[in-house]
Amino acid sequence: MHVLAGTEPTYLQLCEAAALAVGARHRAGAEPVITRGVLAGWSAAEMLGADCAPRGVPAEVLVPGGSRRVQEGLRVHRGGVRPDEVAGGVRIPVPGSRHRFVPGHTVLVTTALRTAFDLARREERDPAVVALDALARVGGFAPDAVLGLAARHPGVRGVRRLAAVVALADPLAESPMESRTRLALHDGGLPAPVSQYPVGPYRIDLAYPRFRLGIEYDGRHHLTPSRARADLERQQYLSVRGWHILRPEAPEVLHRPAHLAGRVRYLIERHAAAPA
Repeated sequence: MHVLAGTEPTYLQLCEAAALAVGARHRAGAEPVITRGVLAGWSAAEMLGADCAPRGVPAEVLVPGGSRRVQEGLRVHRGGVRPDEVAGGVRIPVPGSRHRFVPGHTVLVTTALRTAFDLARREERDPAVVALDALARVGGFAPDAVLGLAARHPGVRGVRRLAAVVALADPLAESPMESRTRLALHDGGLPAPVSQYPVGPYRIDLAYPRFRLGIEYDGRHHLTPSRARADLERQQYLSVRGWHILRPEAPEVLHRPAHLAGRVRYLIERHAAAPA
């Protein structure tokens, strides 16, 4: 791993260093063998492309219960992992890119399903749902598949929390903020919106089709001129078809979720009261 002098390592670089510390980094093409541990938790999620780790979390590894101390600065989980719960040959993304990879090496990580099982039972509700949404999407499994792992790992902490997290999960969510927006609506007592609802050539992130109401969180990539033009064309297409699109920003979703839910409720009630 190479970090330029005077710069802070990225989270992916910290994960690569953690993999090296527990013998979970291998030369590309070599037979992956579990030695001292594997990347797990948020670190595994990032290596698998889920792109859902909160800022500032430490790199995480899973090591056998009897392993000695690994390294300062790592979040170390001790316990068992079955061979079919480990993914080998996972390429290391280049920081800032999801389409380029560090040449020469791959890493061992817990599979998307095992990673989702671990995060869903360990984390607080919102990050747990975010993780399950993202990992179910990249792993191609139904959220309730994590419940099947509970029987394989009797006695692990947090298993009783899984059902509640699964009930709130949606693998159609395409970003952590989309998941959090959906949770804000749930907590506000609103019915569940339809995810990725198709309208002509477009999809609305969260939709109430009966009320022609859509909710979409726009991240930084929407600030580019080309994306702004595309968004304007999309907005015009939806508007002439009677759709109203609400675009909450991060402070409202994260710190004023009740306000967001109230705005959505008002728009639903206004539409319902309008003459046909």
